[in-house]
Amino acid sequence: MYFVNKKRKEDDVLIRLFRFLGRKWGLLLVAVGAIFIQCMCDLYLPTLMSDIIEKGILANNESFIYSQGITMLIYTGIGAVSAIVASLLMSVVASEIARGIRGAMFDKVISGSADQINQFGTSSLITRTSNDVTQVQQLMNMMRMFLMAPIWSVGGIIMAVRNAPSLSWMIVVIVGVVLLMLGIMMIFVMPLFKRVQKKIDNLTRIMREALTGVRVIRAFNKENYEHRRFDAANKDLFSLSLRIGRTLSVLMPIMFFIMNVTSIWIVWVGGHQVEAGTLNMGQIAAFIQYAMQIMFGVMMVAMMFVMFPRAQVSAERINEVLKSQNTIPNHEGGHASAGSAALVFEDVTFSFKGAQMPVLKNISFEAAAGKTTAIIGSTGSGKSTLIDLIPRFYDVDSGHIKINGNDLNDYSIEELRGKIGLVPQKAVLFSGTVRDNIKVGLQGATDEQITEALNTAELEHFMSEKPEGLDARISQGGANLSGGQKQRMAIARALVRKPDIYIFDDSFSALDFKTDAKLRKSLKDSIGSSIMIVVAQRVSTILDADQILVLDQGELVGKGTHKELYENCEVYRQIVESQLSKEEIA
Repeated sequence: MYFVNKKRKEDDVLIRLFRFLGRKWGLLLVAVGAIFIQCMCDLYLPTLMSDIIEKGILANNESFIYSQGITMLIYTGIGAVSAIVASLLMSVVASEIARGIRGAMFDKVISGSADQINQFGTSSLITRTSNDVTQVQQLMNMMRMFLMAPIWSVGGIIMAVRNAPSLSWMIVVIVGVVLLMLGIMMIFVMPLFKRVQKKIDNLTRIMREALTGVRVIRAFNKENYEHRRFDAANKDLFSLSLRIGRTLSVLMPIMFFIMNVTSIWIVWVGGHQVEAGTLNMGQIAAFIQYAMQIMFGVMMVAMMFVMFPRAQVSAERINEVLKSQNTIPNHEGGHASAGSAALVFEDVTFSFKGAQMPVLKNISFEAAAGKTTAIIGSTGSGKSTLIDLIPRFYDVDSGHIKINGNDLNDYSIEELRGKIGLVPQKAVLFSGTVRDNIKVGLQGATDEQITEALNTAELEHFMSEKPEGLDARISQGGANLSGGQKQRMAIARALVRKPDIYIFDDSFSALDFKTDAKLRKSLKDSIGSSIMIVVAQRVSTILDADQILVLDQGELVGKGTHKELYENCEVYRQIVESQLSKEEIA
């Protein structure tokens, strides 16, 4: 019962993917019709051949041979055209389903919460969107064979029994033996396919880490170590794939052996019946053909069994992503009042999923419009996590975060994030032009707005060196820019949006002190009545902030100006004295 229920569940997983066929259901129905016509033509040919033998060759009726031969050619032609149509349409159907799945998975990843992404891991999501979808697509391409198999098998049995009922018991024995063999093989093979996909995940993860960290690997002479790590994962995948291949390699030889033995067996048994006068030569010839069609039908099922377990595992992994729930509910929005008079944290506590201790504990503060609020603290104190709560990358465990007196939940995700201009700790740029990258912040930005944002971000000198202007190319990840240029490009991307809240997550670390000072002055002049949140490691960056928040192990241990904190907050004083000289402090 467990196996039956599990099998039904596996079938449902694959069947559910047909919803991505969209408006192409008509093509699938036409393909099924073409497959049915092809099978009917194929099933009728042995009967025509039997008539040619009995009524033409043995009766020496040459005209009957010609007429039946022409009829066979017509049926063969119709079957061939149907096969071509079915093959083309099933390819379109498979490609459409794969396209829909990839689109749905991409949408799920892009719109998903951070917890949702972390649940699977980046390397696994890449494998699921590429390799797993390909496995499903290949199975869908084979659906033509899967649909033909039962028609050939059932139709072949009916026609074989009709032509030679005295030999029908042989079909039962042959099919039973083949199905038993397939069942035993699949019991051993099916569990291995899930392990294969996990090992592909691991290989993808190692490859991705090597590519993104290639400079670090080279700098520390770790090439040999990474080679060994990759080779170990590669050999692990190779060994398991080889094990599956060896198991499945005996399938086709056994099937052909059974087919040949079947032919000999039919001739042997049928020959005795011809000698006894209960069968004729045409019936035996037709019965052999129908037996072969039945066997080919079973072989098609066998081939599907080779592909089905891996595709089924892939379908399960795809559906795991598609069924995953976004932990950040998107509310209707539109109820909150406009403006950004203040950003308020009220007794906010947050912990990551599965963590034993909160990352942030009872955080309360207010960031006023037109003012700069800086956040500082040691590594791991919760600075970046705190600002991740503002655009609702995560939701708080308790407490409230309010903008202009409205709780974040009063806004839809799109409405809330439309109020925010975020410059992340690691500047992320995309392959394309300067214009393309800045327009990520505001899709409808004009060239004048883009230029203004670039100038405010202290990139006017950089742009003057580019004869292509805003059409200058940016390589993937901004690899053709320096660290400081990438940071300033990310800042310009936030500035062009002119949001209600600016968030700078340690966004000045790659800048020299002179550029840092000029940029902070430009920002102060351009933010107007917007709220400005700055996360910093360097004290010099936040000395003139209107308000400084000091975090220590997830708790707010200090709040005030630089002078107030230096006098009253021990944690802040230690940070200052570790970075500035006595003259600078004075």
